[in-house]
Amino acid sequence: LWLLLCLQRAPGKVLFDLVCAHLNLIEGDYFGLEFQDQRKMTVWLDLLKPTLKQIRRPKNTILRFVVKFFPPDHSQLLEELTRYLFALQIKHDLACGRLTCNESSAALLVSHIVQSEIGDFDEVQCKQHLLNNKYIPEQDALMDKIIEYHRKHVGQTPAESDYQLLEIARRLEMYGVRLYPAKDREGTKLSLAVAHSGVLVFQGHTKINAFNWSKVRKLSFKRKRFLIKLRPDLNQSNCQDTLEFMMGSRDCCKVFWKICVEYHAFFRLFEEPKPKPKPVLFTRGSSFRFSGRTQRQVIDYVKDSEFKKVPFERSPQHSESPSAGQVMVNGQKQSLSLGQSPDRRQPSPLTSPLLTDAGFVRTDDEDEVRRKRFPTDKAYFIAKELLTTERTYLKDLEVITSFQKSVGKDEAMPDSLRNLIFANFEPVYKFHETFLNDVEQRLAQWEGRSNAHIKGDYQRVGDVMLKNIQGLKLLTAHLQKHSEALLELERTCRSSRRLEGLCRDFELQKVCYLPLNIFFLRPLHRLMHYKQILERLCKHYPPTHDDFRDSRAALADISEMVVQLHGTLIKMENFQKLLELKKDLTGVDDLAIPGREFIRLGCLSKLSGKGLQQRMFFLFNDVLMYTSRGMTASNQFKVNGQLPMYGMTIRESEDEWGVPHSFTLFGQRQSVVVAASSESEMEKWVEDIKMAIELADKCNGSSAEILSSSFTDSKSPEESSADQESEDDLSASRTSLERQTPHRGNTTVHVCWHRNTSVSMVDFSVALENQLSGNLLRKFKNSNGWQKLWVVFTNFSLFFYKTHQDEFPLASLPLLGYSITVPSESENIHKDYVFKLHFKSHVYYFRSESEYSFERYSTNTNLILFRMDSTANNPSVVVLVT
Repeated sequence: LWLLLCLQRAPGKVLFDLVCAHLNLIEGDYFGLEFQDQRKMTVWLDLLKPTLKQIRRPKNTILRFVVKFFPPDHSQLLEELTRYLFALQIKHDLACGRLTCNESSAALLVSHIVQSEIGDFDEVQCKQHLLNNKYIPEQDALMDKIIEYHRKHVGQTPAESDYQLLEIARRLEMYGVRLYPAKDREGTKLSLAVAHSGVLVFQGHTKINAFNWSKVRKLSFKRKRFLIKLRPDLNQSNCQDTLEFMMGSRDCCKVFWKICVEYHAFFRLFEEPKPKPKPVLFTRGSSFRFSGRTQRQVIDYVKDSEFKKVPFERSPQHSESPSAGQVMVNGQKQSLSLGQSPDRRQPSPLTSPLLTDAGFVRTDDEDEVRRKRFPTDKAYFIAKELLTTERTYLKDLEVITSFQKSVGKDEAMPDSLRNLIFANFEPVYKFHETFLNDVEQRLAQWEGRSNAHIKGDYQRVGDVMLKNIQGLKLLTAHLQKHSEALLELERTCRSSRRLEGLCRDFELQKVCYLPLNIFFLRPLHRLMHYKQILERLCKHYPPTHDDFRDSRAALADISEMVVQLHGTLIKMENFQKLLELKKDLTGVDDLAIPGREFIRLGCLSKLSGKGLQQRMFFLFNDVLMYTSRGMTASNQFKVNGQLPMYGMTIRESEDEWGVPHSFTLFGQRQSVVVAASSESEMEKWVEDIKMAIELADKCNGSSAEILSSSFTDSKSPEESSADQESEDDLSASRTSLERQTPHRGNTTVHVCWHRNTSVSMVDFSVALENQLSGNLLRKFKNSNGWQKLWVVFTNFSLFFYKTHQDEFPLASLPLLGYSITVPSESENIHKDYVFKLHFKSHVYYFRSESEYSFERYSTNTNLILFRMDSTANNPSVVVLVT
């Protein structure tokens, strides 16, 4: 490696990228390589300079891979591997005494480290482990307190322990702080440090001053003097505008100045600064600049990755043999192997057969044998769809029962709410366990896997449906109570911060793959699924078929239930969507007010003094909100303004402004010019806005006054017309989020933002009321083998599992913006029942087991996302919402 670097005179970035690639680390920009130079000073490897110009004696130099940039909130770290490495850094800083804290915090931190390393509490094992491992300098004195805390972490996974470790550490004053000795003008010994927020001043381990980036005009150094020039404070007449600190040497000054420049660029800039042009004759000052992606670019890059990584799997081996594949991370040996590859190279710790070309490959011979073995009647495949979707539905009900068992035990949940959930979901869950068992038995008989000699009487499913739907009708009272349970849960969370936090923590669990409140509506959605399945069955059967009579009777019963509960479903879907959007927005007091109906959300470009700026718009029956996306820990959208729908008019403005697909909204107080990404998008927005105006006019604007005061938008009319909003104003969006919510980077709102599209409430309803489950074979663009996966299609996304027994999905693929087509001849996909999903350069092939399932996936995705564009020889489906 060093010979290669010598030959190529490669910059430091080449070496750093090799390290990140070896670790399979996507968010490597938070880290750096540090070493001691010839002056015995610890410095960072400069990514732009040739490596050998920085490291004069490579054989005698040790480079340490450590955390360089500490974000204010670990929820901004999107990958579990990144959080794991941050946890190792915290562990190292505790051991060496760099991260100081009180005894209680230290004991709590160590208890989470122990939980991560040895698992659930066992007193003998815990004591022995603490005797063998030193995590903090004064560990023996805190042994009892560490054991007491460890006892409370039962059931906590290593990933959850890392999360809790970072949650505690980030609140400590010395979190991520590296002290650089200095003196003030009076000669008082101090230390300087830099953080995401600005430059810090310490006396000992106590922070005595902080200079926020927004207050700093310039940072510079002259010989041993480090200078901070501040922006003038209009509220103070005799404020000192330049602060001076003396450091040990010019080199010390320069090292600290460079890390300050990098911290400011990483956390404050949107993109990597461009290099300055080289002067023709003379140079003045340092040419150093930040190199790499900024935090915003890192977050956007990870979120834009189409296939989410599988969870980071920790290898338990700690073998000292060379084959263990160990590397030094923060001075600690970490085994990163999950089994060696044939060429004896260590694979990435995140490598999984699910998301690579290896594993789950099925041959053509196996396909042929399978097709000959199973029935080919369309009724069989309809019955199989009932089976596969029922398995997914039962898993969804288990999410609610799991929620009731875990959160329901806490005192924060009132007995009335606990009983309301348990009494009305438990009977439904028990019923569907029996229902699923009946369907599994019938399919086994149909396929000949049991009593293979029996034919005819078991090649039907209408009788099973009729019997169980008649049983389901007896549970109608429980189904009606589900909406009441959702309302009561929301009402209680508003009055109990603790219960709100418990619900938020539960929603972060992997099993909760959709927003929690969606699962409360699953039983009502399932009625729609049964109705659709029975409609297809009755359409397929001739009236003379033995199963037609039972199927038609079952369809009549389920249709009656759907009509009875449809009004409740419509109201609760709207309420659920308002609750979900509330989590994505900041700057609005209460989104879910009585009478408000959600209509559409999506991206429009808003015309202002700075030109066209991308904004996220949210249309309701009474108001249109426009928001900007701030760099906050929770990734929420900040409400910049709102336009009441009452009295609004709309006019197309393409000729007036010279902007394609633009239109003007004239409100009572202000006007806004916006542009859609396409003509079809503009038509959807104009149609829905006109509908909202009509709805508002029918209400005579009775809520307009309330709406104007229900938003935290305190701009004056002059400020509104001047449109002072700016994406650069990140500090405002941060300060409005003191009570951070979990990271929300993969919601429908964010997918719409990144793919510049929109969705309506009708789209949401259709997406939830139509879903598919079952096995598909999946192939990447440049791979050879097909991988067998269990796939759930719901809520505009594909969720991937290894088998239907898995508790949670290992990956997901949001489909908004994708196109679905049939592969062309040039793609050499010579298989039956293959459809292709593609977005920009991302291409995936999926292969279904039958013509029926192929048509169902094509039709369902078409119904939810696409419109069919048929040609004579190349039928294809093109995206509806681009």
